[in-house]
Amino acid sequence: MTTSTVVGHGYAFISPPEIPTQQGPMGILYDFNDGARLLLPAGNWRVEISDDETGNILFADDVGQGWVISTKKYYVPFRLRVWDGVQAEPVLDHALDMRGKRVLISFPSGTLGDLVGWVPYAERFRQTYQCHVDCTLAQPIVDLFSPVYPQLNFSTPESWQAGPGVSAPPYASWRVGLFFNGDLDKQPFDFRAVGLHRTAGHILGVDPSEIVPDLRQHTPRRIAEPYVCIATQSTSQAKFWNNGTGWHEVIDYLQAQGYRVLCIDKERVVGRGYVWNKIPHGAEDFTGNLPLAERVALLEHADFFIGLGSGLSWLAWGCHIPVVLISGFSLPNSEFYTPWRVINTHVCNGCWDDVRLNFDHQDYFWCPRHKGTDRQYECTRFITGKQVIGHLRRLIALRSNPFGIKTTALADPDQHAA
Repeated sequence: MTTSTVVGHGYAFISPPEIPTQQGPMGILYDFNDGARLLLPAGNWRVEISDDETGNILFADDVGQGWVISTKKYYVPFRLRVWDGVQAEPVLDHALDMRGKRVLISFPSGTLGDLVGWVPYAERFRQTYQCHVDCTLAQPIVDLFSPVYPQLNFSTPESWQAGPGVSAPPYASWRVGLFFNGDLDKQPFDFRAVGLHRTAGHILGVDPSEIVPDLRQHTPRRIAEPYVCIATQSTSQAKFWNNGTGWHEVIDYLQAQGYRVLCIDKERVVGRGYVWNKIPHGAEDFTGNLPLAERVALLEHADFFIGLGSGLSWLAWGCHIPVVLISGFSLPNSEFYTPWRVINTHVCNGCWDDVRLNFDHQDYFWCPRHKGTDRQYECTRFITGKQVIGHLRRLIALRSNPFGIKTTALADPDQHAA
């Protein structure tokens, strides 16, 4: 087996085996690796692929020899039937049944936030279909999730290909990712219509309702004083909080409330060309290319987190602390639920979730509606420091919580468990 790349988006997935892994009668091979697959020897075959839940026939034709592969790659309860010539009864009649079988879920190698949102659905998939699930991910994500879901088999694509991929080829495999250009063959719904994390549930054919992973490590607290973590950097300028004074106003406010403010971005400075984003003045520099475990150790003891629609916000969410999420280019349904979601609806917003548009991964200054005009990035330029501080006032007031009222959906660590 080899890895393949989804062109244009840098997604490396495990390719399906060169031939199907399941042996049927009369030399017929079949499996469900990246869709339903049949490989037929020379003969006079009648082939039918159907959805066993709806009864809809998805493919039916006479085939002399060769491959029959479904167009749909996401979970469908496929049924495969093959007749030899004009015989009344099929020689192969097999409905997808993953119970007790080895199944692969192939994830992209990077994208921290996406993976924090997606991996919990692999555990829900394992429980739903009672199968043995291998998950391929980058090593830092393997390290992050292995203690959380011990019944999932995590490995890097390279180690999986050298081990289980050879010794125990999967009965079925599924690819979880973001598929653009209105692709409805790899996902049943456009991910922008259902939410970045919930799309994994739809692809895998399980309940797509939100799952909050518990990434806490219960490490000793290292900082005695009350503190807040912030992350101000991202991978595209549209994701930044492009208000020139916003971070400074927020940091001044937090320090006046007695908080230390720790910036935990990977880089101190990020940008392109003539636009560079630096760690905000007044924030303590906790930046660096550090293991995710060190980030979790800081986050799980923070009073709360303030960030953008980027990976560290998802990591903080998984640490079960309140998250103040500032984003204008995405709509609130795109990310996890937080009552502290900040967006300004008086200006242009939500281009990321507009199915008529496609995010350009190569354009760092992507702003599809207003690039090159004085309205560029107005979605976050008009999110003011006052607006964010208003959310912080309510959050800080509720943290005192004299009546024991749960202040967020994350107050109960067991809520939304897979």
